[in-house]
Amino acid sequence: MRLLGAMRLLRFRGAGGAEPRLGLEEAAGGNVVDLSAAEPALPRSMRAFLESGQSGLAAAQRALESGQHRLPRETVRLLAPVGDPEKVICVGLNYRDHCLEQNVKIPKEPIIFNKFPSTIIGPFDDIVHPEESSEVDWEVELAAVIGKKGRHIEESSALDHVVGFTVANDVSARDWQMRNGRQWLLGKTFDTFCPLGPALVTKEAVADVHNLSIRCSVNGQLMQNSSTSQLIFRLPKLIAWVSRFVTLVPGDILLTGTPPGVGAFQKPPVFLKRGDEVQCEIEELGTICNKVV
Repeated sequence: MRLLGAMRLLRFRGAGGAEPRLGLEEAAGGNVVDLSAAEPALPRSMRAFLESGQSGLAAAQRALESGQHRLPRETVRLLAPVGDPEKVICVGLNYRDHCLEQNVKIPKEPIIFNKFPSTIIGPFDDIVHPEESSEVDWEVELAAVIGKKGRHIEESSALDHVVGFTVANDVSARDWQMRNGRQWLLGKTFDTFCPLGPALVTKEAVADVHNLSIRCSVNGQLMQNSSTSQLIFRLPKLIAWVSRFVTLVPGDILLTGTPPGVGAFQKPPVFLKRGDEVQCEIEELGTICNKVV
């Protein structure tokens, strides 16, 4: 999907908790361009915006260049950049250093599971610690967002189907994930278990998505610190693989795996408790920070 330029797309609420709006971030942490005011005909859903293809992107570019409809960052509440995806697809054991941490063999093919869209929350919203779990864990992940529909996509053209990237936390209830029968879906898909944001950074704005530093801190203590260069299966392979089984559509989110340093493999294991603060950061994409309540 060819974009007109580098952008940081986002969703937000303005003062007074109005309906969600589409926006552009002028720079990381900078003012917000209110796309819904600049281009009222644009949809308010990021998924619908991406489905509009080049016309929507051209309208966003006009708004960015106009110099109008600017809002100070502190006056808006950022939402997950994509709030209503059809699919949230996840990849397990996809960092070499994470496999070494667990002393497991490097997979020969991608390990795929999913989360429900109801897990998604904003970049600074609260993670709700469920009563049903005592082993809630953190997992910082690079998330790719699909911008162009496809099935049986070739690796050589796979990145044409990606609109951009964002930061994700694949929050996991390990006691459910690893219990008898390995309830991966249930362990991964409690409400609020997928913070996303702060922006959907278009691929033109990222120098090399396979060479970004990726980190997670809990209460200010660095727990995960790696690079996307450690990915076993890179995005072209993942997109080609997944599209063998399902049709990818605009707004679909692909979480690409987590590096070492998760709580389950600390010695002794460490899990999130109410009151903790989890900060996930990826170079060039931004930072999300969520309190556990």
